[in-house]
Amino acid sequence: MLSFSRAAYEYLLYTIPQRYVEVKTSSLHLFTVSETSGLVSGSVWFHNGLELHVRELVDLADGEILDYSYDILRGEEPIRWYDPQPHPEAFELARTFPHHRHEPPDIKHNRRPAPGISFQAPNLPTLIADCIEMGKAGDEVGR
Repeated sequence: MLSFSRAAYEYLLYTIPQRYVEVKTSSLHLFTVSETSGLVSGSVWFHNGLELHVRELVDLADGEILDYSYDILRGEEPIRWYDPQPHPEAFELARTFPHHRHEPPDIKHNRRPAPGISFQAPNLPTLIADCIEMGKAGDEVGR
C-alpha cells in the first residue's frame, strides 16, 4: 500500500522554506540509492536558532520510511532526538512503539513517546511543528 509518492515527497522536501515562514533555509535532499530506495539527508535551519538534522531511508516503491534518525540542535548542543530503536521494556513508550524521542535531562536515557512519528507518512511536518513550538519556549529549550 503506497503511503506517499516519490513526487509528493520530493515536493515536500524541496518546498519547506517556501511553506514555513519560520524556516530560514534547508539542505534536505533525496538521493537515489537503488531503483526502489532513497536516502534523505540534510538539515532544516529555523529563524529561532534551531537546526533539524534529518536522515531517512525511504522505500520509494511502497512510499514508506524504512529507518530514520532526527536530531534537533541549538548550536552544537543536542536538545532532542528521535529514533525507532525498540525498547519493549519501556512500558511508557508503548503507545508510539517503536517511535520515541530523547530529551533533557539525561538526554540519552530520558525517552518519551513520539506522537505523529511513523514509518507510513512523512514525519517532517510533525518535526517542523515541534521545532517551531520549541523555539517559542526560547531559552527554556534544552534546560
